[in-house]
Amino acid sequence: MFHSKDSRDTAPDATAVAALTRTAAQTLTEQLAERFAARIRDRLLAPGARLPSVRQCAAQHGLNPSTVVAAYDLLLAQGLVEARPHRGFFVRERAPLRDADAAAPAAAPAALRRAAPLSAATLIRGMFHPSGSLPQPGMGVLPPEWLESSFMPAAVRKVSGQKALAESSLRYGEPMGDGHLRRVLAARLQSLGLPADPTQIITTVGATHALDIVSRTLLKPGDAVMVEEPGWAVEFARLDALGMRILPVPRGPAGPDLAVMARYCEAHAPKLFVSVSVLHNPTGYCLSPASAHRVLQLAQQHDFHIVEDDTYSHIAPEHATRMSVLDGLRRTIYVSGFAKILAPNWRVGYLVAPPELTERLLDTKLLATLTTPSLLERALAHCIESGQLRRHAERIRTRLDAARSRSVKLAQAAGCRFVAEPSGLFGWVDTGVDTEALAQRMLDEDYLIAPGALFHAARAPSTLMRINFATTQDAAFWKVFRRLVAS
Repeated sequence: MFHSKDSRDTAPDATAVAALTRTAAQTLTEQLAERFAARIRDRLLAPGARLPSVRQCAAQHGLNPSTVVAAYDLLLAQGLVEARPHRGFFVRERAPLRDADAAAPAAAPAALRRAAPLSAATLIRGMFHPSGSLPQPGMGVLPPEWLESSFMPAAVRKVSGQKALAESSLRYGEPMGDGHLRRVLAARLQSLGLPADPTQIITTVGATHALDIVSRTLLKPGDAVMVEEPGWAVEFARLDALGMRILPVPRGPAGPDLAVMARYCEAHAPKLFVSVSVLHNPTGYCLSPASAHRVLQLAQQHDFHIVEDDTYSHIAPEHATRMSVLDGLRRTIYVSGFAKILAPNWRVGYLVAPPELTERLLDTKLLATLTTPSLLERALAHCIESGQLRRHAERIRTRLDAARSRSVKLAQAAGCRFVAEPSGLFGWVDTGVDTEALAQRMLDEDYLIAPGALFHAARAPSTLMRINFATTQDAAFWKVFRRLVAS
């Protein structure tokens, strides 16, 4: 048996992981409190997240319940958690609700009344500080080894001769982005059926930066924005941080819920709709032509713009429906990038906008970043022109198809049910258990998962989970998953 200075605990059973061990320097209570405190500081436990119940935590770590109570008391004293009667312990919100949220009408959706927690930081921080060497099911990117190539270094060498290097390093680049790359992108967009002139293209520091430029240009704090739900966790968090009122639109297999959008248009006069038409994150759905036409009609009728995030275009099926193509860039703004398919750290993205908006969008870019790194933009242009990017994407699609097949079989064997037809990079599965609670137990096993609550504007318990097909084809993960779900 283990003994601490302040409690007595039974030895953990064979399934307990990352066992706490009494030392002269720290009691078991202090070790458990520090474990949770570190997760809160690293935002692996987001504001509003519920800690495991005292009984669950004691069982997970092989501790006496009194030790868990003492550890939670330490976290309370540090101001990191709060106790809610008859509900348990929750991570404290770091900022109070805005006045605008408190004053929102009772008929407004929950996302208007309460700020969305910045839980997207969990996944972002996990990208920079992975839990270990294991493949991470919750990640939103392809494994680094999938992206390795010889043509990218060769492209950099080609465009970084002594003269070119001096010019690109000692002077600011073109405000809208490297002219050669914008011409190459215009030609590529033509192949998708999107007629765009290079003067309508602005390069950015990744697709997220492009989305941010659009938001800061077209919106002001308090404006209503429609966003698909479930949706990209970072987009909910980013818009909330800018002070926008988030209107969650349920996303189905064919597209957004048009009836909900129509009601929002009548009641809240939204300024913007943010959509992932192709290989929607997290469901993998693709927009139908009929839904696309109806959304465009609503935009015309109610005078709002549409931002179409086509981040996954390189792995998308041919002839996928895009609103920007149908609309001809009248009310749509097209956003994409290359971090997902080519080079995450190059941070090259772009937006394509109606001509009357480009100068305003460019001003916003200049105020934030001045210009973007022209050397890497020129290297990217070479990768596209030479056909290397196209062949690389084809190899990725083939490899992803095989990984998806294996992951689907493993997930189903582990008792998961796919809520959406498996497609693209992500799977949207029902686990049958609270995945936010499961996420904390998975961290003890060095696995970072993406619970369903992350993909909703307002936090609520969910049994859903997003999986990355490229990182869930390892049977070892699913073995741990089955054990924790069953315990």
